[in-house]
Amino acid sequence: MISSSDTSRASICSARRVALRVLILIEQRLCFADEAFDRVTRHSPLSPCDSALAFELIYGVLRHRETLDWRLDQVSHRPVHRLPLAVRYALRLGAYQLLYLSKIPASAAINESVNLVKGELGRDWTGFVNGVLRQLLRSPIPSWPSLEDDVCRALSIRYSCPSWLAERWIRNHGLDLAERLCRQTLQIPPITLRTNTLRLSRQALEARLSRDGYHPVSTAVSPVGLYLEKCGPLSQLSALQEGLCYVEDEAAQLVPLLLDVQPGHLVLDACAAPGGKTTHLAALMQNQGVIFALDHSQPRLKRLQDNCHRLGVRIVHPVQVDLLTVPSQKPWPEVLPRAFDRILIDVPCSGLGILRRHPEAKWFKGPDQLARHAENQLTILDHVGDLLRPGGVLVYSACSTEPEETTEVVARFCRRHPEYVRESAESWLPAAGHVLLSQDGDFWTGGNPFEMDGFFAARLRKKRSVL
Repeated sequence: MISSSDTSRASICSARRVALRVLILIEQRLCFADEAFDRVTRHSPLSPCDSALAFELIYGVLRHRETLDWRLDQVSHRPVHRLPLAVRYALRLGAYQLLYLSKIPASAAINESVNLVKGELGRDWTGFVNGVLRQLLRSPIPSWPSLEDDVCRALSIRYSCPSWLAERWIRNHGLDLAERLCRQTLQIPPITLRTNTLRLSRQALEARLSRDGYHPVSTAVSPVGLYLEKCGPLSQLSALQEGLCYVEDEAAQLVPLLLDVQPGHLVLDACAAPGGKTTHLAALMQNQGVIFALDHSQPRLKRLQDNCHRLGVRIVHPVQVDLLTVPSQKPWPEVLPRAFDRILIDVPCSGLGILRRHPEAKWFKGPDQLARHAENQLTILDHVGDLLRPGGVLVYSACSTEPEETTEVVARFCRRHPEYVRESAESWLPAAGHVLLSQDGDFWTGGNPFEMDGFFAARLRKKRSVL
């Protein structure tokens, strides 16, 4: 007969084993954590309680990996990065529970970490894992590395941020802002909702969520955003399933405002899927006009169409196009107009502004990717810029604050296309958001004082005539 305590123990062990498998898959495939989790649990779904524990372990290890390795290296005669992958992550999982999760007994954290490597490898690592974690538990808490001795290493270990990124941010922004940016990669982002104003007002959504037992708080800058405290699984949020709102960071909610779309406009969303900004534009247009939504992936366009249907958006026309090849190698689709009133280009980028949402990206991105992204971003701008009518507005945005992908791309584009002029975003941001303007008048949220991701957006107008 299996007792309730045995069942509970097996459940916890299952959550830890799922966490181990997900972490290994992320490192092997360089995929996002949520994708890896879905793949691992596709045929063996976890209970809500087990899923919550597994997610806590996965994201906790990813957020704090550099710090965990530093602590483990001080009590292990083998450097963590040289250990077999399963042993490496079993130790990290155990260390995370010991150092950051006070509600889990130390004995359970150690014993279950030992069980994770039992019979999994060619040799017996159980004694090694047990010894290292027990030594970690007994050892006094060490002092952080000194900022005076090696500032990049100190920030890297204290805030579990890659040293190349700490060095880059110090060079670009100075020590104070660099430290703030490093610290932000450890933050757990809030659940932020954008009100679907096609269906109700923010005030009405707030009242609905309050009746449902939630505690919504209005966003500081976005006029349609709400933060949710103690949200629980999003699958249980009925307002979301009914299309009354969309999960979207506050910074992302501000980007469509810069386009100043109006009902009846002809709009192009050049990198549209899964449709967050597309559906926001439709709401700002009061479902009047036309939006052509482009993406290279048919499955992603399907997600966009599903979101449009859920939110009651009727003016979006999805078109599958690879903007890196069109029109240089293929003609533009005949269905696509050539004189848009507004164009949004939310480009694929490094994602270094959203590391708190995707902490796994800290460990498989590098500085060499920035240049590659920049060339692709400029290509997309070059290809799409010809489709804007004279006097129209184009907004270029990225979930990155790195100059190679933001200000430098915009500057290069304007040099190539003198018919475009850069405009300040000030007039189209709410007054509370004026602190988010760069010296050039661009929207820039790096190190922002709000609960926002790192975003950039520049507003460009096409001249009516070029002398």
